[in-house]
Amino acid sequence: MGIVTIILVGIGLSFDTFAVSISTGLVANHIRFWQATRVALVLAFFQGLMPLVGWLVGIQVEGYVKEFDHWLAFGLLSLIGGKMILESLKPEEKRNNFNPFKPVVLIGMAISTSIDALVVGVTFAFIDVNIYLSVFIIGFITYVVAMLGMLFGKKAGERFGKRMEIVGGIMLVLIGLKILIEHLQAGC
Repeated sequence: MGIVTIILVGIGLSFDTFAVSISTGLVANHIRFWQATRVALVLAFFQGLMPLVGWLVGIQVEGYVKEFDHWLAFGLLSLIGGKMILESLKPEEKRNNFNPFKPVVLIGMAISTSIDALVVGVTFAFIDVNIYLSVFIIGFITYVVAMLGMLFGKKAGERFGKRMEIVGGIMLVLIGLKILIEHLQAGC
């Protein structure tokens, strides 16, 4: 597999990360560079790690992961998105603000957006690919895309106010629903 193809795979895998990053920027429009860097690094780490794990495990995992990956991604994204929506509807004094910087929330976002990369890694086990170069490229692209997404979300959040949290939550639920529908249709 050539470097151009690996770059295209990295871009394709980063679409969900971009949407999650926009949501993070919307919710935390006060985000500072180092906070954004931490979020982007965690997202990039998982996105790069999953193909490596998939590659290492190979065909043994393929059937097992395909059976539930879409449900896991849908569940995690729906829980996070639903919490964002519910919190945004509470009166300001009763809000327990959604915090994308909490380790549990951040890792949940990272895992849910990188499950598809695990399956890509399984396919890498059966083709001629430099796995270490692939992991680096996928991780790097994810980092850049996450930073751009948070910047975009931050600017939109500053412009449109705190109720943009609802939009971010809806985006996460819709991403999860998209993943679920694509996998269920593929199974038919």
